Amino acid sequence: MMNILLIGSGGREHALAWKIVQSTQCDRLYIAPGNAGTALCGTNVALAATDFAAVREFVLSHSIGLVVVGPEEPLVKGIVDIFRNDAALQHVAIIGPSQYGAQLEGSKAFAKKFMMRHGIPTAAYREFDAASYDAGIAYLQQHSLPIVLKADGLAAGKGVLICNSAEEAIEEFGLMLQQSKFGDAGRKVVVEEFLSGIELSVFALTDGREYVLLPEAKDYKRIGEGDTGLNTGGMGAVSPVPFADAAFMKKVETTIVRPTIEGLAAEKIDYKGFVFFGLIKVGDEPYVIEYNCRMGDPETEVVMPRLKTDMVELFMATAQGKLSSVKVEQDERVACTVMAVSGGYPGDYKKGFAISGLDQPLPAESLVFHAGTAQKDGAVVTSGGRVLCVTSYAMSIPAAVNQSKEVLKKISFDGMYYRKDIGFEF
Repeated sequence: MMNILLIGSGGREHALAWKIVQSTQCDRLYIAPGNAGTALCGTNVALAATDFAAVREFVLSHSIGLVVVGPEEPLVKGIVDIFRNDAALQHVAIIGPSQYGAQLEGSKAFAKKFMMRHGIPTAAYREFDAASYDAGIAYLQQHSLPIVLKADGLAAGKGVLICNSAEEAIEEFGLMLQQSKFGDAGRKVVVEEFLSGIELSVFALTDGREYVLLPEAKDYKRIGEGDTGLNTGGMGAVSPVPFADAAFMKKVETTIVRPTIEGLAAEKIDYKGFVFFGLIKVGDEPYVIEYNCRMGDPETEVVMPRLKTDMVELFMATAQGKLSSVKVEQDERVACTVMAVSGGYPGDYKKGFAISGLDQPLPAESLVFHAGTAQKDGAVVTSGGRVLCVTSYAMSIPAAVNQSKEVLKKISFDGMYYRKDIGFEF
């Protein structure tokens, strides 16, 4: 039994907290800073995810044996290195890559070079910065359409643009490099060929040498039904993914997952945590669109419910380099989640609206995960763009989605919106 600290405050962290407290190895769970949903699983702690001095003090004063880092920002800013290099913290297991390893997500250019070195299939690309601006313009003028522009650094999921004309690409390229459209994240721009296909997310947990695969998922980024409108952090997700059959997943593992983990080992990159493979299926072939160095959101809200294996056991095997001895078991049922968001999201929206219906008795096959919620004066209120999601189990995607929608019909807050067509293509 051990005390565990989970860092983060979103739907991903609520799903992780829900899974962690089911473990026989979990004594007390603390979530920093957490939300109104994580408070149902453990104790929320008013710590910022990147206040490393405060995290250090809390870990030492509360005898924390395991730290699980949910979001990317503390990983990219080097929280794992702080634990590795502090004699008082070295005994604490921490899940996540080193700052250098977190560049797989923190720098698109780093990730592309890594894939090239290890022969991992991805779109052709070039990278440019202010010094190579003119060469970038010339490259864009002769590039096939559409053109994909990516800010090199972290841009809260908003740094990828698909341009349908050279003129549009040149204008956006200028805004990124000369007018700091994405701030420091856009000081370097990756220009990619456009790949046409269907996307999915694959998740591995690695100890730096061995790995296990978790259930795969597909999320829905667009705000509007039929995959229309602006991109969001994700409006829902399904798992498993019907088109990711055994033959396709074998290709994914052989051409992408294994070469990635072997690449980390060969380059002696300290990486004990999640690798999120953002993939696209082009014809029958998988390509990497992006890496993330943590779990996805809302994918975690369907992956954790389908994972039958003890999560803390998996985390400790990861930290101790013993993943080869662990077997992952999956629930045979389908899990689908539908995200309820604030009115106006992903643009401007208001917070602080009371949420009603959270006290309804839930059917056995449904779970409510909080994303952007807080507790105020004894009530649960909205505190973000994506507010909460309902995950349901069933034997088919339509049945699971319908079950989640039935639960959502009884939940309300001012301006609440959710897509009613998650999983529509299946």
